[in-house]
Amino acid sequence: MVFKASDSLSEQIAQHLASKIIKGELLAKERIQELKVASELGVSRGSVREALLILQRKHLIDILPRRGAMVTELTEHKVQSLYEMVVELYSFLALKVAEKWQAEIQLKPFKATLKELELLAEQRNIERYIEVSFDILRQALPLADNSYLEQILANVQPAIHRTYYLVASKYEDHIVKSLGFFKELIQAVEQRDQQQIRGIIAAYGKHHQDMLMTVVGGREY
Repeated sequence: MVFKASDSLSEQIAQHLASKIIKGELLAKERIQELKVASELGVSRGSVREALLILQRKHLIDILPRRGAMVTELTEHKVQSLYEMVVELYSFLALKVAEKWQAEIQLKPFKATLKELELLAEQRNIERYIEVSFDILRQALPLADNSYLEQILANVQPAIHRTYYLVASKYEDHIVKSLGFFKELIQAVEQRDQQQIRGIIAAYGKHHQDMLMTVVGGREY
């Protein structure tokens, strides 16, 4: 992969490495060597070093003294910690959207994305399905209008993204369950049903966490 020098070069490198980690091309505890990455991508070690700091902030790598950077291991404790927080953050986001949407046109992007997800599920296009599913999150953030929430989610989203790939690679019915979740959630948001929103997100979060616990407990990644 060749990059052009720009003000966002480090971000581009970080996105490239993040994609490899998220998709399992770089495995847990695998070392990421600055010099090797710089050589492969044709960039400076300084840019790679900055990219690694970005990945550390996004919980995809650990930078250890005298050992350098390595892909973060997903332990049962980390999974539980991540999903405890994610359920609360997603619930807050969905409740804000339910509270603030005013015109039907504001919900159209969600419904259009849902239709695309249905088509991708029929095609069993898992990789594209996962990518598009995060469009719902991106569409919700402007409606919630909370810059602090947006910043927090931006930093944890790659770690969540990684868990989605991991679960999808091990469980064939993941897409079916996920699609049902989005359908129920969008309907609850449209109806402004706060209790339903909390219940739907909590139930799906618990389901996803349980599947992930099985994977990381058996070290199947």
